[in-house]
Amino acid sequence: MELFDSLKFKIVRRQIKIVFPEATDARILGAAARLKAEELLEPVLVGNRDEIAKAAMARGLQADNFEVIDPASFDRWDEMVEAFVERRKGKVSKEDAEKILKDENYFGTMLTYMGITEGMVSGAIHSTGDTVRPALQIIKTRPGVSRTSGAMIMLRGRDQEKYLFSDCAINVNPNAQELAEIAVESARTAELFDIEPKVAMMSFSTKGSAKAPEVDKVVEATKIAQELAPDFVIDGELQFDASYVSSVAQLKAPDSNVAGQATVFVFPELQSGNIGYKIAQRLGNFEAIGPILQGLNKPVSDLSRGANEEDVYKLSIITAAQTLMK
Repeated sequence: MELFDSLKFKIVRRQIKIVFPEATDARILGAAARLKAEELLEPVLVGNRDEIAKAAMARGLQADNFEVIDPASFDRWDEMVEAFVERRKGKVSKEDAEKILKDENYFGTMLTYMGITEGMVSGAIHSTGDTVRPALQIIKTRPGVSRTSGAMIMLRGRDQEKYLFSDCAINVNPNAQELAEIAVESARTAELFDIEPKVAMMSFSTKGSAKAPEVDKVVEATKIAQELAPDFVIDGELQFDASYVSSVAQLKAPDSNVAGQATVFVFPELQSGNIGYKIAQRLGNFEAIGPILQGLNKPVSDLSRGANEEDVYKLSIITAAQTLMK
């Protein structure tokens, strides 16, 4: 079964509510209409009802088909303001909270935090910072996870060759503990997408072939990750060829249970992760899906501002599927 067929099967008719703060964008409206028609999720649109109705009409859609929440007339506004002040632990006053929550991303994130919706998709017209910042302040990371990270699902061919690359979006230079947490979260994400997680901790060294502080960090991160999640198969440090090519693995890391068969590639820092997935995308003809934010208590997904309607549709399916993760 192809990836999205599998994900659709998991979420169809579960009536998972996903909030879309950028509700007047034509791409959002088109994807939301398709998702609702296919009973994959229940879109919740944030904004002025008249403005959303006008945008929907321009797109050939009926706004009446969607649940719309207008912050200006939200009947639980006072409750939301109070919950936000409490969540920020005295860092904002009630007056500041009322101003901040007029921002659609903060408002949408609070809807998810309060359980009115189960996840959020934004970023079509907002920067990554504008989307992720409210999530980090309000949703926050799960116990045992110090920070969120961004994974890319890499797909190629009709047989759906599937891999996961991480972190490709968030952490510029994680330390060993943070890198270990990213590895564990990446393994959990891989399982959601029916990828058997065999996690390779990437480096320019394989099993001591080079000496440098950068290598030491990956070696330490590997040990921590193995201790954090002994049920997952995690090994490092490994160069890409040793992790991917079985003949090279036999030469460089013959005793590894990951080398030559890795499915999850954890890069030591953002620069190499971002470069790596884009090389695979452009030279290897992989489809890159994401970034998928990992480690949050509830799923929030960040679209690229260059996303098309199909991208919104697919990332929304992923976000709905993330609500099922244990």
